Amino acid sequence: MPRLLAIAIGNSSIAIGVFENDALIARWRAHTDPQTSADEYAILLDDFFAVGAGLASARAFHGAILVSVVPPLRATFQELCRKHFQIEPLIVGNGLKTEMPIRYDDPRALGADRLVEAVGAKKKYGAPIIVIDFGTATTFNAVNRAGEFLGGAIAPGLNLAADALARATAQLPRVDLALPPRAIATNTVNAIQSGILFGYLAMVDGLSARMRDEMKEPRARVIATGGRADLIAPQSRVIETVDENLMLDGLRAIYELNT
Repeated sequence: MPRLLAIAIGNSSIAIGVFENDALIARWRAHTDPQTSADEYAILLDDFFAVGAGLASARAFHGAILVSVVPPLRATFQELCRKHFQIEPLIVGNGLKTEMPIRYDDPRALGADRLVEAVGAKKKYGAPIIVIDFGTATTFNAVNRAGEFLGGAIAPGLNLAADALARATAQLPRVDLALPPRAIATNTVNAIQSGILFGYLAMVDGLSARMRDEMKEPRARVIATGGRADLIAPQSRVIETVDENLMLDGLRAIYELNT
């Protein structure tokens, strides 16, 4: 069976997926560490392939594609693919076809990860659509009915907001990100949780509504992804679906367009 290796390198974590034809048969997540070498990542991946993906050989791939927002690791994983898998990976951003016109003022300034998720969302759910990624940063990405990437918004991620609040204040602690029982909190821990989580929830619903208005698409679908999506999505009035594989599916779609 033809197998594809998909690699998405984010600021906090690296998602790796193995596709067999159109099916994602295994996925794995690792901590992002620019100091880790290609050989070290290869050792970790060998265990994943043998146990998680059930592959007899780590070289059982017909192709690979990667997207990276961490420049040093782009070269690391290029080396890994060439040296350990004997394949030349496609890299999102190097003139690859996406079949998605970009309406950003400077398309080169658009994060490749945001484009990949938009491509995956359009292919899986159609357009118009808004994709919200709850990662290190929280990003909103809007695709219009014609399938064009319009732009979006970028806000600090939930963990980043909690860390910054604790660092910048003398007496406020770093708290676990869990929903408090009510918005009007009666202790400091719940007050911080209310401000961050219910505040983010209001931002998600309000900003999505504003984007729908600007797109003139009141029924544009809203899809969530990223590590903290499960915390916010159940409380949201606008998020329809949480799709943890959206980035990997977008990589597969772009690979198919270019081979």
